[in-house]
Amino acid sequence: MIEPSLPETPSLRDLAGFFLRLGVTAFGGPAAHIAMMEDEVVHRRRWLGRDQFVDLVGAANLLPGPSSTELAIYIGYRQGCWPGLILAGVCFILPAMLIVAALACAYVRFGSLPQIAGVLFGVKPVIVAIIAQAAWRLGRTAVKSRLTGFVGLACVVLGLAGVSPLPILFGAGALVATSRVGVVGARGERIQAAGLLLVTALLAVLPHLLTSASDEARPVGIASLFLFFLKVGSVVYGSGYVLVAFLRDDLVAHWHWLTSSQLLDAIAVGQVTPGPVFTTATFIGYVLKGVSGALVSTVGIFLPAFLLVMISGPVIPRIRRSVVAGLFLDGVNVAAVALMAAVAAQLGLTVVTSSLGIALALSSAIALIRFGVGAGWVVVTGAVIGFLAAGPLHLIRGGSP
Repeated sequence: MIEPSLPETPSLRDLAGFFLRLGVTAFGGPAAHIAMMEDEVVHRRRWLGRDQFVDLVGAANLLPGPSSTELAIYIGYRQGCWPGLILAGVCFILPAMLIVAALACAYVRFGSLPQIAGVLFGVKPVIVAIIAQAAWRLGRTAVKSRLTGFVGLACVVLGLAGVSPLPILFGAGALVATSRVGVVGARGERIQAAGLLLVTALLAVLPHLLTSASDEARPVGIASLFLFFLKVGSVVYGSGYVLVAFLRDDLVAHWHWLTSSQLLDAIAVGQVTPGPVFTTATFIGYVLKGVSGALVSTVGIFLPAFLLVMISGPVIPRIRRSVVAGLFLDGVNVAAVALMAAVAAQLGLTVVTSSLGIALALSSAIALIRFGVGAGWVVVTGAVIGFLAAGPLHLIRGGSP
């Protein structure tokens, strides 16, 4: 497919403005964030071609840490080199960090969270429509052959069955790469494929090796907070649910820094606020050590993402020049899009359960596809409708819509 001509590289000011706005409106977790980036970066602003964007999505999904934040950092690097890399990541994280810190301050002062059930009720059906639209668009680019089509369908099934994303991503990449090389590949390509499988196996077990033994219990301190969240950002793959399990094991069960109730409140804030889900670390840091704790926890959990993208960003174009590595990336790309489709299906079954929810999902899909309304505006509209449908008095009493 011939990519459309791309405009001049955006200025650093344009990058900062875009990612700041996205950080305020990007509700719904990594799949939704990626969908909103695709809508703006590829469809509207045309900063990247769809093939380029899909490659970055696949690469971000291979790295440990917050995949949508890493995608934002990749985009910043492609558009503004090293200054763009830092600016895009910081601007995407900063709004969520400030919002979560404000909620943590209220939580510490009043002992509970503001009731925002109505906002969530309106946002979730909209997010389903946004993710589904992006999965369809990206799928048309990621599916390059019958093989990648079959692999994509298999990945959707595995995602719906609850299989961890990591083996799905690496397995799809290895399958696509070795299937072609094994049939028509030269001896050198077969050696590359064997090496790729070995690296895949090592990367698949690395997080388990690094987290198999918990550190000894220690008092809460600024340094220990930073080191703990630095480790989390370096080894955690997958969704916010993987993050929950990791935090529960150490912070609640082993070190007793938090109660189960406090951890659930921290996870809830990370899930319902815009921006990266990993800003849960901001909330926990504030609860444990105030403003300084929030700052070092946030830096700790996101720092590995910046470092990993700095290392891998220059390598991605070279991957495309290698037959084996390019095929591997094709497999990873189609798996990443398949996992987005699985997320959309799972969310649709669980959150679009009322007549208002169905109406919001359908009207959002029409606004996105037929009229080309921006994803950010659709999210804001859904939040307002959900808030009004619940009613301010109903929310103050702690009810749900």
